[in-house]
Amino acid sequence: MSIWGDNSVVILAGGSGLVGTEVLKHLLEQDPITRVYALTRQKLPFFHSKLEQIQDNELRILEWHNENPTPKIGIICLGTTLQQAGSKEKLEQVDYQLVCDVAQSMKVVGVKKLAVVSSIGASPYSLSHYLKCKGRMEETIRRMGFDKLVFARPGPLTGLRDETRKNEVIVEYVLKFLTPLMIGPLSKYIPIKAENVAKAMLYEVFDQSSHTHKTLNSSEMKRLVKRYNY
Repeated sequence: MSIWGDNSVVILAGGSGLVGTEVLKHLLEQDPITRVYALTRQKLPFFHSKLEQIQDNELRILEWHNENPTPKIGIICLGTTLQQAGSKEKLEQVDYQLVCDVAQSMKVVGVKKLAVVSSIGASPYSLSHYLKCKGRMEETIRRMGFDKLVFARPGPLTGLRDETRKNEVIVEYVLKFLTPLMIGPLSKYIPIKAENVAKAMLYEVFDQSSHTHKTLNSSEMKRLVKRYNY
């Protein structure tokens, strides 16, 4: 089943991260995708005829030429952890402010449909600073007026990272034994492959028949991948 449309143009932020790498790989493999703009801090270490990199330390789009093909689809795969950021304030700068700024920039250059990686448990009322930032981010982007909006809220992610996060390795190890017991509502906490998060986000944001706004948990993402797997 093909959902990619014809001559589709996409802009992606976070193409070097765990999910973003899978998103970029999948986009470049689809023939109907004719151009992928990658908004990145550091130059990506490869070349592809469809890929155009927009490099800026703050992920800003400083100039946009009118003759550029307009991206109607935007994907944001940005995020950090408290350990990586070093403080709650710096985490908020990334997981809330930067993501919202990038979303607004994408809207300005023509994006109509946007998919964003969030987190299971995201809520502006959460006691967790991390989940509160994610919830505030979702709330702010909802007010930006995109025609279609998809938030992916995965549980623990599996996949190869550039750097190992000790806490996530421990969680992944424990959940390996608990997974058979996680049924019903608990199934959304089962670890999910970054590749499947990427595919599910893309399938949902490209799908012409789906709802205007959609929030996907891990169970729903796995079902989407099974549905569109070809």
